Amino acid sequence: MDGGTQYNPRTVEEVFRDFKGRRAGMIKALTTDVEEFYQQCDPEKENLCLYGFPSEQWEVNLPAEEVPPELPEPALGINFARDGMQEKDWLSLVAVHSDAWLLSVAFYFGARFGFDKADRKRLFNMMNDLPTIFEVVTGTAKKQVKEKSSVSNHGSSKSKSNSKSQRPSEPPGKYSKASQAKDEDEVLDEEDEDEHGETLCGACGENYASDEFWICCDICEKWFHGKCVKITPARAEHIKQYKCPSCSNKRARP
Repeated sequence: MDGGTQYNPRTVEEVFRDFKGRRAGMIKALTTDVEEFYQQCDPEKENLCLYGFPSEQWEVNLPAEEVPPELPEPALGINFARDGMQEKDWLSLVAVHSDAWLLSVAFYFGARFGFDKADRKRLFNMMNDLPTIFEVVTGTAKKQVKEKSSVSNHGSSKSKSNSKSQRPSEPPGKYSKASQAKDEDEVLDEEDEDEHGETLCGACGENYASDEFWICCDICEKWFHGKCVKITPARAEHIKQYKCPSCSNKRARP
């Protein structure tokens, strides 16, 4: 269950990269790949765990057989609760346990390679700057960004609100890309960057970047990197109503 090349991060930066990769993989499982994840968590199977790997991949599998394990183990038996609660509540529960596992793995490396107090503090601060998996899955991160933005940018909130409301109604308005505004005034480019500077991708949880293609779900209104949901600018031009993977998969469970 190494999910690729096995390695031991030894510096704060390496441990943080390991953390980000595992986090990205687990976020994929609970968002863009949620249908596949749901199917793999069959309650009829034995105790299953959700693993995230530094390669940004995820896997549902049985726990490690060796005792003690090489790394701390994720929550055991996530599949048993699948059919006993609402899907969103179940996914939130898995997300909480996944956050706890990521922290335990990161600080396991820290302890193993002798991080001192300053290193541990720096590592935690780097991890804490990213939204938790729970915040990404539940949409809490987006709400927090909105609240923070409204307080810190109160003076320009009106212009931002107007820009936001216009974006979805324009023909290519479901997506945001700075290159599409090359012939527009620089002022508009700056306004767009200011508006979305703290927007988070609903799939990977990373911040908005003006040089990347983004698309907005018409159902939940979350923004996504095009690469995270496998949508290109050309394809977006022909989509009348875009539904993200999570919204597309929302249907009555047997």
